[in-house]
Amino acid sequence: MLSQNQILEAIPNALTEVDVVGFGEKTAGKVRDIYANGDQRILITTDRVSAFDRVLGAIPFKGQVLNQLSAWWFEQTTDIIPNHVIAVPDPNVTIGREAELLPVEVIVRGFITGVTSTSLWTLYKNGDRQPYGIQLSEGMHKNDALPHPIITPTTKATGGAHDQRLTRDEIINSGLVSEALWTQVETVAIALFQRGQAVAQKAGLVLVDTKYEFGLIDGKLTLIDEIHTPDSSRYWVANSFGADGEPESFDKEFLRRWFVQQGYRGEGTAPAMPADFVAQVALRYIAAYEKLTGAIFVPGEMPYSQRIAHNLATYQSHSLDGAKRQP
Repeated sequence: MLSQNQILEAIPNALTEVDVVGFGEKTAGKVRDIYANGDQRILITTDRVSAFDRVLGAIPFKGQVLNQLSAWWFEQTTDIIPNHVIAVPDPNVTIGREAELLPVEVIVRGFITGVTSTSLWTLYKNGDRQPYGIQLSEGMHKNDALPHPIITPTTKATGGAHDQRLTRDEIINSGLVSEALWTQVETVAIALFQRGQAVAQKAGLVLVDTKYEFGLIDGKLTLIDEIHTPDSSRYWVANSFGADGEPESFDKEFLRRWFVQQGYRGEGTAPAMPADFVAQVALRYIAAYEKLTGAIFVPGEMPYSQRIAHNLATYQSHSLDGAKRQP
């Protein structure tokens, strides 16, 4: 693994912006920028912090970890569902097909935990025994394992709005997703989660819950966006429960808790992160990659702009549909 000194040396050069020659249309996300040119869609991972929507800050190599880990996971799950990836020509770039995004965010949970208004534990401790239309038993405690993974769908919020909880019946009866398609989503999501649980267990981690994004390409269900990264999933270190009952986090919760400890909850100006803390966060992201994949993380060179432009020009020279996936 990279040393803390190597991380500290990289902090001033952490990637925050990339210019892509020939792709003028850009949509900024929390973690990835989407570039479009006609029917070509390019997703570029950056090192922006995503613990809070409005916090921007450089975590060295975080973007590369998210991109490379997602690419690895896509390859591990092609027997369960096809994905949108065409090629991963660069540690920071995923070239993917445009998809018709399903209007439902799919969250699979293996534990009763969380602190937000839509989390299982918050709803349960407030007396709701049927959150998301799912029956939970009496006598559960925070961070207890569920008897089996459950799906807690929400609306896909836009414009800063909060996600709204959904039940299976509401999804189908409102016409958000057809019954046949939603049944397929449920089956696939549980299978993906179980695959993730098995890999995490071998790595000494626990996959607590995760978010999946699904879309349709040519009418077929397709996996898109990130999968099983420290930003899209909650990981705990196995057997790490302390006296306060809080397990050791191996995901962006580690970052989020630091902001909360500083009294910052996403409004106003965020506090500056000390260099040694930034290094700790970067090392955790890298460690998550190495634990899950069993491979040593190798960062790409910086800056990336010229190399990315060259790679995209190569793919523009022939049909993207014919491009060979190169994770």
